[in-house]
Amino acid sequence: MHRNRLTHFATISTLAALLLAAVPAWPQRKSQAARTAAAKVPRDVARFRNRADAALSDAPAQKALWGILVVDAKSGSPLYELNADRSFSPASSAKLFTTALAMTTLGPEYRFRTTIEARGTLDSNGRLHGDLVLVGRGDPDLSNRKFPYAGKVERDGPADRILEEMAGAVVAKGVKEIDGDIVGDDSYFPYDPYPAGWESGDLYFTFGAPVSAIALNDNAITVNVTPGEQSGAPAGVEIEPWDGQGTIGYEISTGPIGSKPEFEVIRQPGAEPILLRGSIPIGHAPMKLDLALEEPAGYTARILKRLLESRGVHIVGRAHSLHALLPRKDAPALAESSPEPGAADSLVLAEHLSPPLLESIRLTNKVSQNLHAELFLRTVAKEKTGTGSLEAGLKVEQDFLKSIGIADGDVLLADGSGLSRSDLVTPRATVTLLRWVAQQPWADAFLSTLPVAGEDGTLEPRMKESSAAGRVQAKTGSLEHARSICGFATSLAGERLVFAMFGNNNPNSGHEANNVLDAISVAMVEELGATRPPAKRKQ
Repeated sequence: MHRNRLTHFATISTLAALLLAAVPAWPQRKSQAARTAAAKVPRDVARFRNRADAALSDAPAQKALWGILVVDAKSGSPLYELNADRSFSPASSAKLFTTALAMTTLGPEYRFRTTIEARGTLDSNGRLHGDLVLVGRGDPDLSNRKFPYAGKVERDGPADRILEEMAGAVVAKGVKEIDGDIVGDDSYFPYDPYPAGWESGDLYFTFGAPVSAIALNDNAITVNVTPGEQSGAPAGVEIEPWDGQGTIGYEISTGPIGSKPEFEVIRQPGAEPILLRGSIPIGHAPMKLDLALEEPAGYTARILKRLLESRGVHIVGRAHSLHALLPRKDAPALAESSPEPGAADSLVLAEHLSPPLLESIRLTNKVSQNLHAELFLRTVAKEKTGTGSLEAGLKVEQDFLKSIGIADGDVLLADGSGLSRSDLVTPRATVTLLRWVAQQPWADAFLSTLPVAGEDGTLEPRMKESSAAGRVQAKTGSLEHARSICGFATSLAGERLVFAMFGNNNPNSGHEANNVLDAISVAMVEELGATRPPAKRKQ
């Protein structure tokens, strides 16, 4: 028994020795294969990959999940990829899908139309026997912005300037008295103001403004706060645009000299659904707080009523909104809707046309305006299907993405802006979209709407004084624990690149995540194509 056991151990030892002797041969063969593969990678690509890997290996970056794809713009050949087929929260980079869809469906010259219509009979004495209706059709720029956008948002007069002009046109048509109501009709889109995946905390502020076919001043108000003369005194509060009555509550006092301004926004039930509470210290400069409206169509109707009355028009009725219900699955017609302009009982008294769609897209992509992207998506749905619902818009978008070669499941969007936490896209799908955009007749126009590194929009403060400044045109995205940058770049050597980069699940600050993305962007510009003669940078 003992002898057999020794023989058994000897046999095992012999086998182990043979196996150990064979081990060095495998790494040697693998190493040779790796060297052969490395030899086929161009030096510029190898250098870029090394720098990208280094940026991602830093301790802060190690805690996040990254998805990256960089390709040659002409051939589509991948130069760097990491998790390119995994799904990521795109944040506002989702606007690339919405604005590209709007460009190809509506066209860059599309204009939104807003009218004020008489629903009834206007007699020779200027008396309207019926309602006066403001009909919204999704104009994202029913505001006082200056166009074209030139590096920053500029205002041209009061927030309700366009509405003032339209009220003046109504009076010029001879209207002196209105027997009925002033109606804000946003039934062009079914009433569905908040997409799935938006959080309750978003709804206080302008980036979470409700979606409505009437979008005066981006469905937001500005609260101007000035301190009183002594501590404890009420602060001065002015609201713009003002609807003529209190629709928000506020409890703002004057704080001691040297104290810090403090404000909080509280949503509450009742006639004043928003309560602004806080303090501003003695001697402090006036402060502006931008807040989202809760019911923009009704608010706009009240502003119109005030503007007409200030011009001497007597109004018997009240101001209110008219919504359309979401269509039932078995009933494509809207449950409640207004007649289209030109109907037998409708007389157009004032009209406003928006700037061309391209200008609106430029502002949307440059400053990442959420409401505008939502309005584009619903307008596409209205034009293509007759129903301007979010659901219809997302269906049209999926059909569009499939038609350009994006696989089912690679883009799952619940809204048009990227604010929804339900949105998911892959880096490869994003690059596929961007390469398709680059082949369209309006490609140059669309590229001009993207922020430019170190120069304007959301990229204005980033990559300044670097090689990437002026050479990266990209849409950025920012949500809790999610950052992205997707677009186009031209390297120092003149190579044209398309890229999509996402960082999710980052527990660190968004600034650190942006630093990683910026470092990779700079490396991309400096290294790729470096074996070719460098191209002169445009001045």
